[in-house]
Amino acid sequence: MAPTDESGQLAPHPSFPGTTPPTGPPAGAEAAPGAGMPRWLPRALVLALALVGAFQLGTWAFHQLIGLLTNILIAFFLALAIEPAVSRMAGRGMRRGLATFLVFFGLLVVVAGFVTLLGSLLAGQIIKMIDGFPDYLDSLINWTNTTFHTDLRRVDIQEGLLHSDWLKKYAQNSAAGVLDVSTQVLGGLFQLLTIALFSFYFAADGPRLRRGLCSVLPPARQTEVLRAWEIAVDKTGGYLYSRGLMALISGVAHYVLLQALGIPYAPALAMWVGVVSQFIPTIGTYLAGALPMLIAFTVSPLYALWVLIFVVVYQQFENYMLQPKLTSKTVDIHPAVAFGSVVAGTALLGAVGALIAIPAVATLQAFLGAYVKRYDVTDDPRVHGHRGRGEGPGPFTRARRLWNSALERLAGPGKRSR
Repeated sequence: MAPTDESGQLAPHPSFPGTTPPTGPPAGAEAAPGAGMPRWLPRALVLALALVGAFQLGTWAFHQLIGLLTNILIAFFLALAIEPAVSRMAGRGMRRGLATFLVFFGLLVVVAGFVTLLGSLLAGQIIKMIDGFPDYLDSLINWTNTTFHTDLRRVDIQEGLLHSDWLKKYAQNSAAGVLDVSTQVLGGLFQLLTIALFSFYFAADGPRLRRGLCSVLPPARQTEVLRAWEIAVDKTGGYLYSRGLMALISGVAHYVLLQALGIPYAPALAMWVGVVSQFIPTIGTYLAGALPMLIAFTVSPLYALWVLIFVVVYQQFENYMLQPKLTSKTVDIHPAVAFGSVVAGTALLGAVGALIAIPAVATLQAFLGAYVKRYDVTDDPRVHGHRGRGEGPGPFTRARRLWNSALERLAGPGKRSR
């Protein structure tokens, strides 16, 4: 019989040293089969799969719409650029839609006149160059023979070009690429129409757009949004003003060169160089310099070489001296920041990023500057640049001061007009 204690319960068995008494299953431990999987695990798996699917779908949609989003971004900055003119006309009692239409019509007339003038000029010069190609080739061969003491003949060069594999491959590739060129032209026209349509609606319905955006924000946020919008308009206008000023300087410089060389149509070519090099990013410089070189070649191959050298030297001067100074005066950002923003914008969005990088960075910098607390700087020689007593400014310092003052006088009227 099993031993019992005083209360009538079964007495526990004594445990021997070195042994562990068996433990039974805890109460309620009996569970249904499959209870090892937590209840939250299937829901977590479904949620994870849904998130992955949504991410993949969003990535695919973003890549499909990247062209449209880029066009909308360009249209928004174009609307910011024409916002002052539209607002000024609307403030005088004109309907905002009509004011926007008149501004766009004026821009269209200017662009169409510019393209027509230069197109007729280019077509006429190409026809003239084709008709006089044998004479140009003879003059080039004579100059080469006289300079390098060679014995070239036009017949040998023509035979070599006609029977070359390069010419055959070029003709085949050109014939195969006609359809691709037509498709790209149609796509470019559709892109221009899309940008024009969105920019028209952004400019014409600017107040309604701002009201709709502010209606979903608290009053404090509404003030910040409106201030950011005003800063964006101001910085975009300043950027376009600096570009116009650089186009004027570039046009005058190239006009002096072309007029000195006796190149025909010097005013039209100078205007082409100034406008295209400043308002077409990345490839604008090469497009701008190709046409004057082509026209100069019809006069003399040596003149085309002089034009090429001048375009390259002036481009370096503009990139490293003129553009940073004017940009810092009109857009109020540091030249290094301006240069870095253009590089970053080009890496992100290509030519579009290079075009809108500076006004975007200037807007962001001006907006965030209101939230940065600044303090008085201590009067330390290391802050102002140490210089010994009795030493006057050197010649380079005086030249730099004169250059900065000249740029300030050039940029000053544009800042006061805004």
